Amino acid sequence: MPSKPDEDARLRVRPPADHAAGLKAVQVSMARAVGQMGVVKATRNLLTLNQADGFDCMSCAWPDPQGHRHTAEFCENGAKAVSWEGVRDTVGPAFFAEHSVASLSEQTDHWLEKQGRLTHPMVRRPGGTHYEPLSWGEAFALVGEHLRGLAHPDEAVFYTSGRASNEAAFLYQLLARAYGTNNLPDCSNMCHESTSVALAGTIGIGKGSVTLEDLHEADLIVVSGQNPGTNHPRMLTALEIAKRDGAKILAINPLPEAGLLKFDNPQKARGLAGRGTELADTLLQIRSNGDLALWQAIGHLLLKAEEAAPGTVLDRAFIDGSTTGFEAWAAHVRDIDREAVLAATGLTWQQIEDAAAMLAGAKRIVHCWAMGITQHHNAVNTIKEFVNVALAQGMIGRPGAGLCPVRGHSNVQGDRSMGIWEKAPDFFLDALGAEFGFDPPREHGYDAAASVRAFRDRKAKVFVALGGNFVAAMSDTEVTAAAMRGAELTVQISTKLNRSHLDAGATALILPTLGRTEQDLTGGTVQRITVEDSMSEVHASRGRSKPAGPLLRSEVDIVCGIAAATLGDRHGIDWRAFTTDYDRIRDRIGNVVPGCSGYTERVDNGGFTMPHPPRDTRTFTTPEGRAVFSVSPLEVLQVPPGRLILQTLRSHDQFNTTIYGLDDRYRGIKAGRRVVFISKADLDELGFVDGDHVDLVSEWVDGERRAPRFRLVEYSTPKGCVAAYYPETNPLVPLDSQAAESGTPTSKAVIVRLEPAT
Repeated sequence: MPSKPDEDARLRVRPPADHAAGLKAVQVSMARAVGQMGVVKATRNLLTLNQADGFDCMSCAWPDPQGHRHTAEFCENGAKAVSWEGVRDTVGPAFFAEHSVASLSEQTDHWLEKQGRLTHPMVRRPGGTHYEPLSWGEAFALVGEHLRGLAHPDEAVFYTSGRASNEAAFLYQLLARAYGTNNLPDCSNMCHESTSVALAGTIGIGKGSVTLEDLHEADLIVVSGQNPGTNHPRMLTALEIAKRDGAKILAINPLPEAGLLKFDNPQKARGLAGRGTELADTLLQIRSNGDLALWQAIGHLLLKAEEAAPGTVLDRAFIDGSTTGFEAWAAHVRDIDREAVLAATGLTWQQIEDAAAMLAGAKRIVHCWAMGITQHHNAVNTIKEFVNVALAQGMIGRPGAGLCPVRGHSNVQGDRSMGIWEKAPDFFLDALGAEFGFDPPREHGYDAAASVRAFRDRKAKVFVALGGNFVAAMSDTEVTAAAMRGAELTVQISTKLNRSHLDAGATALILPTLGRTEQDLTGGTVQRITVEDSMSEVHASRGRSKPAGPLLRSEVDIVCGIAAATLGDRHGIDWRAFTTDYDRIRDRIGNVVPGCSGYTERVDNGGFTMPHPPRDTRTFTTPEGRAVFSVSPLEVLQVPPGRLILQTLRSHDQFNTTIYGLDDRYRGIKAGRRVVFISKADLDELGFVDGDHVDLVSEWVDGERRAPRFRLVEYSTPKGCVAAYYPETNPLVPLDSQAAESGTPTSKAVIVRLEPAT
């Protein structure tokens, strides 16, 4: 929805910040917490956030430190997430009686979620204009009736947000497979699927290979396509520790983000006083989509450095003993096209040589990346180039070194471990079938984009979402929304009102669930859940706050209610027994999921680390039995004259599609979101000036897409590259514009033109 005149008038643009966190972060955290939760609840929630006996933060998947933890073991965005969930305002039957679906559809996403916590099961029936209350029994019966009435199980889709616990995720995939489908898309399809595909094909496991201690011990940390100051703020503490011990940081990103310039640690007096730690030693402001070219050039230069000083740069013993394909890769990057590299990256050859020299001189290197890398057509090949360089230097399974994809959702990695995957491997399905006495379906299911196509083409009819805001999160918003409106039934298991409740099926259900901060008394006893962080650590989480309403149910309870109403006693699975004691779920997880034997007891003892053969023993479970060097063509995004590459990104006041507020103080934006960051060179060339309003128009083989009325903001970004916030720009990302192999939307490489706003 375009900005309104009053919103345009309120918008203010200031110079971007040159540091992250500091006293301002403390002030904002406390103001949000107290203002939304009150003093008592804010104090209780923040003091138990990320503590060993408390609850795990829902704002990212960064690991907790082992041993000593600060009393305030959270960041500003963690405090915002807890405040957002713990808000005192509620949305119940009276609210829905007052507001029609049509009227709610006119509101912004920020307004919708700001109304408060959902408290009652609600239904909008076919032809209805409003949501109406119904009982939990009626809700479960309605879902069961629709699912049992489908012609084939593959007409149902079971989507999962990364917030779901391991217990809920395990039962959810069990429900889907016992029902008869592998249609289990999740939010990883939209973010780190490229990582999972690339790593599985090269090192045998789709997870990062480092621990938090490895970051502390590294002497070089490379941060590519990532903005930790906003998306993973607690990572800044790890970077600060590494810098204190002599590490260097190489940052590669189109925009100079405050969190990689300087960190004023609010846990320390010097940080509160503004005397923080400068982080990035080198910042390469690369053109969007230039990373594949850069890393092939770095590989080229590392080979030259090794030839000049044999035995000092590459790890030949590791290459010869543990890898395959080195000679083919080396031959490929020895013969790079320098001019193509410079055009793709927008960098000078000297900058690339200097970056390569940093790697050549380091003995312990950690490679970090996030969605600035994964959301391109060539994302999988780009990540394979990270792996190539790491393998060449032996930076796998070595202390202080490894591969570190930084996940953005709190348990998206745990969900995948628990079987939330449309392409689950046979060994998992074999174990699941043996444990529960049935033969799970083997045909691969729909991922996120394929699910939209299935609803668009009327091949799918029922959509169940365990958390998230699928309509707003998915690419090609108008196509996605229309597809969801064509469903016979949509079921949203949610904590807050969002866009997916409005662009919903003929029959639409809202099932309100407990939040991570809230006490779970399912089965009449205090329950706990577990999660897995970005570094494969599994640990317990237990909320302490009183639920927002007496009718709220846990995700586990809701999944079991749907399963019992749909499947009854099929396969002899006693769904209700799982709700009496979550240890029953964990015991079954231990029997099915590799590396989780003794799950309950290990969680009782503080948690455990999932196995990772490359990290643990330098072994690789690829078909070749070795780590694999890859040869990838140098793909360069071609941009027609007068067009720009748009990357979508978060503001500092949001988490994924959840908009906490309308400010982005790190980038100097106040009271608005419909802005486009653009270079002075592009403004001059295209005939615009800072402050002009434009429509963004993306161009694709099937036609154009338009997002109206954005304010141009002059900013430090490479010529030809612009940036703007999602989900406002998701309508510009074509559904079929996806990363090769992984299917991830190409949200960091959208070809657009600017037109004066009408």
